[in-house]
Amino acid sequence: MNNVLTGVVAGLALGVIDVLLMLPLSFPDKKAALLGAFINRFAIGFVVVNINPPMPFWVKGILVGLILSLPDAIITKTYIPILATGIIGGLLVSFLSR
Repeated sequence: MNNVLTGVVAGLALGVIDVLLMLPLSFPDKKAALLGAFINRFAIGFVVVNINPPMPFWVKGILVGLILSLPDAIITKTYIPILATGIIGGLLVSFLSR
């Protein structure tokens, strides 16, 4: 499988997992929250697979997960769950795609 297709599959998987984790929670605009989370996690999965910086796979996964999750964490002031799922997701995708 080429990197673009692998990135799409990884992004879809990561996005679906995060949406499923968020379904029981309540938000003022639940549809927007779920869509935003899905797009963010999709981006993490896609980017991790499609970049090749000169660093270990685990550093790449952590950095991409952190950098792409940080804006959402700052806006919502919900740092731990957003950063944790982003970093873990980035690390997992990076490990599986190395």
